[in-house]
Amino acid sequence: MTTDRLTTLLAEYAELEKRMEDPSIHADQALVRRVGRRFAELAPLHAAYAELEAARADLIAARELAAEDPAFAGEVDAVAAVLPPLEEKLGEMLIPRDPHDAKDVIVEIKAGEGGQESALFAGDLLRMYTRYAERHGWVVEIIDAQDSDLGGVKDVSAAVKTKGVPDGGHGVWSRLKWEGGVHRVQRVPVTESQGRIHTSAAGVLVLPEAEDVDVHIEPGDIRVDVFRSSGPGGQSVNTTDSAVRITHLPTGIVVSCQNEKSQLQNREQAMRILRARLLAAAQEEADAAASDARKAQVRTVDRSERIRTYNFPQNRITDHRIGYTAYNLDLVLGGDLDAVLDALAEADRAARLAGGSEISRRP
Repeated sequence: MTTDRLTTLLAEYAELEKRMEDPSIHADQALVRRVGRRFAELAPLHAAYAELEAARADLIAARELAAEDPAFAGEVDAVAAVLPPLEEKLGEMLIPRDPHDAKDVIVEIKAGEGGQESALFAGDLLRMYTRYAERHGWVVEIIDAQDSDLGGVKDVSAAVKTKGVPDGGHGVWSRLKWEGGVHRVQRVPVTESQGRIHTSAAGVLVLPEAEDVDVHIEPGDIRVDVFRSSGPGGQSVNTTDSAVRITHLPTGIVVSCQNEKSQLQNREQAMRILRARLLAAAQEEADAAASDARKAQVRTVDRSERIRTYNFPQNRITDHRIGYTAYNLDLVLGGDLDAVLDALAEADRAARLAGGSEISRRP
């Protein structure tokens, strides 16, 4: 099975390489980006296979030399010692990876229990992801936002995108897919005069951004309503019906956007979010239809599940899924998320190697 998979992926790499060299492909930039991302995903596998084949050829040559001159026997042992780690590396690459890893994402953050404090915390999370994106050279685009009175956010949707083709096919989803769930904060709110520590929460939803080829939406399957945009406190901020609400009738999914000044722009943004939600729903359905063994091992994270706690008095961050704890909350909120995300990725890798499962991370 592994050999068949390797043969298939190497053949796909060769075909993609030919397509990338074809000048006609550049007439369709969306296609170029899609092919380029897949090519980048397979490039490390191709390089690892080439390195292993070169080492195997070196071993054959060393054995031939040793047969003619015993003085080269040590060379045989040295070259042979290189093979096991290269074979292990290639074997890990052949484990099926998340098909969305190269994609950009849409991050939705919603204030939960805790009133204004929750909205302020939701704003903190948005800044954390924005600063993390800046560290990686990604672009953050606010699609829709409802601000709170004290400077937080009640509800925000933001697209996080790579510039060009992500290296090795490791796009934004490969890093931020772990963030979906309930994030809890423990601190003294700015609105608290007695200095008591309060607990509040915000929900985070991370969706791989879907392209037109990923999700097809029939025009008759959506209902579009328009209304006037509103700001903090509900006051009207627009005298025209520029805000858009789209309802996907088959699933009941509802998306609203009011950030842009024109109805057309808000409709386009709402459709982006709708496509992403439909893609995520389709993935959830596929997961639910998986084998009994897989369903027994994969635990789906929903919006009601607490995944992480941010404790300000102790400057502590705890990820409850893997038992990760660190006392650098100030740095994490400043965008230094790599340590916790690396720990989550390593736990997922270990789970996949152990039994073909994955740690829970789906919204």
